[in-house]
Amino acid sequence: MPLFSSHHEEEAHPPKRKGSIFSRSRSPLKDTSTNHHSNSFFGRRSPPSDDSVSSHVRKDPSIVGAKQKVTDAQDAEKAADKALQEARNAVKDAVEHVKRLEREIAEEARRAKAKQAEAKSVSKSAKGLGRHG
Repeated sequence: MPLFSSHHEEEAHPPKRKGSIFSRSRSPLKDTSTNHHSNSFFGRRSPPSDDSVSSHVRKDPSIVGAKQKVTDAQDAEKAADKALQEARNAVKDAVEHVKRLEREIAEEARRAKAKQAEAKSVSKSAKGLGRHG
């Protein structure tokens, strides 16, 4: 007989067993007309519980990969949002800088115009000099 074999038995009533530290108590409400026995090292195998199934599903490589892709996409989206905000701030700073330069240039032009007018006035007053010469 192989070390790991299993077979199905049809029974009218499941046998009542006393519990031990290695056995699992089953609910008497479950009607199992077919029992699955496995001759493995640890004895009887139990059907997978919902917790163990969901644990296996969560550890499935395709699920893990999909979760990682979603996480990566969320991270990329956050980085893109941050980069977009930084770009908007840079544009705002550049626009403010250009406006500041325009104000400075306008002020310099106003001063240059005033200086030109003053130079013209000085030039007019200097025309009368040198008549005796």
